[in-house]
Amino acid sequence: MIKIYIDADGCPVKEETYKVAERYKIPVVLVANKPLNLPLNPLLEMIVVKGNFDAADDWIVDHCQKYDIIITGDILLADRCVKKEARVLGHKGEEFTEDNIGSAVASRELMQNLRHMGEVRGGPAPMDKKSKSQFLGKLDQIIQSLKKVGAL
Repeated sequence: MIKIYIDADGCPVKEETYKVAERYKIPVVLVANKPLNLPLNPLLEMIVVKGNFDAADDWIVDHCQKYDIIITGDILLADRCVKKEARVLGHKGEEFTEDNIGSAVASRELMQNLRHMGEVRGGPAPMDKKSKSQFLGKLDQIIQSLKKVGAL
């Protein structure tokens, strides 16, 4: 059975994911560096990892499998999970695939270099209703496609 893994530290779409997971009865595993308050729901599991900065990412990569859904805003984690044939969804509804992950990693590196040089300040735009709607639509689309291939 597939699972949804959430890179939970700072994830702005946890509540939205819980609702979709409940509708389809898909287990959700939240992975973070510190405990988070979760609704009482047997589908939700909290994993707290200790260690280095990438400990949560490493745990997700070690446990995810083909067809699992990974929710993350971390491009490098997305890259690692795409290589394991997981479905990876960003917070604003962009799915990362074999076709687009390379350019996403390159863009991330470019922006990081520009920030270090002082050419760019700030980060991504904050979440808005449109972004949450796009996220929900894409998550539902991914789940429907997994149903069609018999993974769910």
